[in-house]
Amino acid sequence: MIEIKTPAEIESMRRASRVVAEVLLQLKPLVKPGVSTAELDAFAERRVRELGAAPAFLGYRGYPATLCVSINEEIVHGIPSPKRFVKAGDIVSLDMGAVVDGFYGDAAVTVAAGEVSGGARRLMEVTRASLERALSKVRAGARLGDVCHAVEEHAAANGMSVVREFTGHGIGRRLHEEPSIPNYGRAGSGPLLKTGMTLAIEPMLCLGRADVVVKNDGWTAVSADGSLAAHYEHTVAVTEDGCDVLSRAD
Repeated sequence: MIEIKTPAEIESMRRASRVVAEVLLQLKPLVKPGVSTAELDAFAERRVRELGAAPAFLGYRGYPATLCVSINEEIVHGIPSPKRFVKAGDIVSLDMGAVVDGFYGDAAVTVAAGEVSGGARRLMEVTRASLERALSKVRAGARLGDVCHAVEEHAAANGMSVVREFTGHGIGRRLHEEPSIPNYGRAGSGPLLKTGMTLAIEPMLCLGRADVVVKNDGWTAVSADGSLAAHYEHTVAVTEDGCDVLSRAD
């Protein structure tokens, strides 16, 4: 069952999502050669708490950190480590959630560490654009498949592949709620979107094949062929004439 949120509940989600947006914005300039992924995580946890929220990922199903830091071929769920350092030319995906008054916000960005390859830059641009295209399909009366198809269509038009093992999701009182939101699908299919539904939409694209392998740590998902991956995400509320992006930075 897909929950409908009240305006007051959506405002709580907005506060949580704005914390995520602000922290991700502050993290971007810190993503540079020589920084450890543990340093990024420590900064994220400190800022989330300073802003009056709680980290959503820390302890979730045993996850040991506030931030997911996924580098290059890592798609999602990269565990921060004091032994893992960002290098020049890396692309670094940062995924984070926060909780305010019992409601969740979730967002992700991919950041270039210095100058990156043309392929990496294009992957980031196409993935970010696929998210914007998906958001443009969100409105009351649309079908969830319209949103999912928009990601797949833009990725395919640009010669990139969509990760199928991981999806977006409903969000609200829990980090993961119904519905599952794959980044592929048939337009006109799936549940009818209604005002007050809240969704976390998150395209994950690869330059090569999108087959996934999970590392021995049980969390870090990488592209099986070692190709670069990018990840962007927003938390949104469905409205009568579009969507309210709760995690958009001011």
